[in-house]
Amino acid sequence: MLEDSRRLSYWRRRIRRHLMLALASGILMLLIFHTLPSTRNVVFRLSMTSAYAGLTFLGLSLTIGPWNVLQDRPNPISTDLRRDVGIWAGLLGLVHMIVGLQVHMSGKFWLYFLYPPNQPHLLPLRHDAFGFANFTGLMAALILILLLSLSNDFSLRALGVKRWKALQRWNYVGFICTVLHGIAYQFIEKRKLFFVGLFGGMVLMVIISQLAGFQKIQRQSDQGNRIGKTLGR
Repeated sequence: MLEDSRRLSYWRRRIRRHLMLALASGILMLLIFHTLPSTRNVVFRLSMTSAYAGLTFLGLSLTIGPWNVLQDRPNPISTDLRRDVGIWAGLLGLVHMIVGLQVHMSGKFWLYFLYPPNQPHLLPLRHDAFGFANFTGLMAALILILLLSLSNDFSLRALGVKRWKALQRWNYVGFICTVLHGIAYQFIEKRKLFFVGLFGGMVLMVIISQLAGFQKIQRQSDQGNRIGKTLGR
């Protein structure tokens, strides 16, 4: 009976958090949508809103761990908060991929990755800036799918902590791919300074927090080693 009550309370908390994250993502997307010029079509605006909202949630998911370290709080292998924020980052990222493939090329999404027939190349895969932006975006999307599939207790138990964590670290590769994808599109779309600054600020926030957390862990490790050597004398 007590176990059932705890489980019910747990899922109520998770549902409330997801409702709050859904509300936050909706408000954020509306704000971004209305900052974009009304002269641009709705598909482009939805692509932009999902991109920046997804990047925001991805950045938050990558700063929770370092924040715990800097605040001397417990930082377990997996937490519900980090997992739930990551789920919304993944969902928004996949929405961006689906919508983004409709912005250019009149819906012929394969032309994001292949040169059109009237532009013959020895290597048909696009290797221009447009192709680079899209292949890095595709890689980021595939990693998001992997991370979404890992965002549950079943995967953690089935894989074991060590293997699960090794796969989870692909989120750093996914972040790098997302950043490269975003940088390329800043140039391709000739984005306004506001969006360049917004993108750069979010990326910088993640990098600074990760470096700060890493440095603190290193200092703690070095201090522990010094104490261990002193006691061992």
